[in-house]
Amino acid sequence: MARPDTATVWGWLDQVPDPEIPVISVVDLGIIRDVAWDDDTLEVAITPTYSGCPATSMINMDVETALRDHGVEKIRLRQQISPPWTTDWLSAKGRAKLEEYGIAPPNAAGGPEHCPQCGSKDVEKVSQFGSTPCKAHWRCLSCLEPFDYFKCI
Repeated sequence: MARPDTATVWGWLDQVPDPEIPVISVVDLGIIRDVAWDDDTLEVAITPTYSGCPATSMINMDVETALRDHGVEKIRLRQQISPPWTTDWLSAKGRAKLEEYGIAPPNAAGGPEHCPQCGSKDVEKVSQFGSTPCKAHWRCLSCLEPFDYFKCI
């Protein structure tokens, strides 16, 4: 197999879903920091969303599996912890996918701009802790639906 260029590899990785939020890819999440060839070994730098993220090992396995499925035999995954991941690294496409899925994307103001279900700005925080450590639990006071808010980090 001819060695694929890095743009092709980025495209493959954009098909790898985040295990906790499967509508968003690891590329859109912003945790794939670099893809480069080192001779015949493909090196992928991954920055976890936070230390202790329970999905990190699953993400590594899914990335490696996707690359092997495309014929890449020599792979080196490198954990890159500096600079630390931030929600600023989420792509615009990823933010839109979160909202379509019913999760309010991160907002610098510290809370959702509106309900991802009905669009109302009349929302309240229920708990700082949601379905995963990176999300908080909110409720819309207009449609009364609960929703997750992806916390700013």
